[in-house]
Amino acid sequence: MSLNRIPDTHWPDALETIRRGSEEILVESELVVRLKEGKPLRVKAGFDPTAPDLHLGHTVLINKLRHFQDLGHHVLFLIGDFTGMIGDPTGKNATRKPLTPEAVAQNAMTYERQVFKILDPARTEVVFNSRWMDGLSAADMIGLAARSTVARMLERDDFSKRYQSGQPIAIHEFLYPLIQGYDSVMLRSDVELGGTDQKFNLLMGRELQKQMGQSPQVVLTMPILEGLDGVQKMSKSLGNYIGIAEAPNEMFGKLMSISDQLMWRYMELLSFRPLSVIEADRRAVAEGRNPRDIKVAFAQEIVTRFHDHAAAEAALADFELRFRAGAVPEDIPERTVALDRGGAIGVAALLKQAGLVESTSEAFRQIQGGAVRLDGERVTAREAVVTGPGTVVAQVGKRRFARVTLTP
Repeated sequence: MSLNRIPDTHWPDALETIRRGSEEILVESELVVRLKEGKPLRVKAGFDPTAPDLHLGHTVLINKLRHFQDLGHHVLFLIGDFTGMIGDPTGKNATRKPLTPEAVAQNAMTYERQVFKILDPARTEVVFNSRWMDGLSAADMIGLAARSTVARMLERDDFSKRYQSGQPIAIHEFLYPLIQGYDSVMLRSDVELGGTDQKFNLLMGRELQKQMGQSPQVVLTMPILEGLDGVQKMSKSLGNYIGIAEAPNEMFGKLMSISDQLMWRYMELLSFRPLSVIEADRRAVAEGRNPRDIKVAFAQEIVTRFHDHAAAEAALADFELRFRAGAVPEDIPERTVALDRGGAIGVAALLKQAGLVESTSEAFRQIQGGAVRLDGERVTAREAVVTGPGTVVAQVGKRRFARVTLTP
């Protein structure tokens, strides 16, 4: 870690950068004191390798880590290979199935490759919490467990709801926030980042650091990014995600499918452009500029970040060929259609519910006549279905269009 001082006159601008997109800073006055000291901070964020790929929802935190790096601070990217085998209970209404050590190791390797599309490797320390957790004895673990109480754990919203509803809570789930907090002790972190749903765990780190004679870390929470449906959190299991390893054309098309309203939230949390520029774009749209132009520039920025400029240009050309050349109007109505319990809907039913046809029988006739397209692709099978959630551009004939948001 560099011991170079950061000029104390730099701290007001640094605080503004840190605040960008943040939900809460606990305690901001403590952060200001540390920024004024001018020493590089140890900034921690942990990720359990529970899935093989990261998506843009994960990058909300990783982007903030990059902000800290750009301000001269030291990033601790913690891969929870030990905690991943417990399973984070946050937001779960049932005990999460633990992963095998083999699955955790494989996913961890993937994470390590992907994060350096955003973070500077020279200013990032990748750490695995098995490094210290594997060495803890049973007595050590009991000692750690003694540092909190069942009553304190039940203050956590998801635990409380499960307890009150009679849902089982396994003893090992109580260990998760304690271990996450202990990670902060072992890393001597000055700042820890997490989603708003991680607040309890992050504060546990502060508490354990106090108990063990360290200065308590500042906790910074970031919002949970909505998925393509604009409703539920971005999640691979819900199908409303954009993976950072996806092909450029796929990534570009998904970004162009988000609603004009959701676009601003994505830009605030995911773009590296200054907020002043984004606000200028917002004013321009309010004065009549087509939001599609803003969305194209944003999609190109994201594709360039995870691929390269040439890939972004090629993705734009492909998108233009499939959509603009296909005469999709610039301003089309937006509709919301509910999926069935299986997370799907027949194309004929979708067209009817979106108001593009008068009846299901008319939808079948249009499909058989080759007049129906979804996202530019012709639909020819009567029994065709669409899975979601997500957003599709539906077209019947040359003049009937709708941007349809599919919700559970």
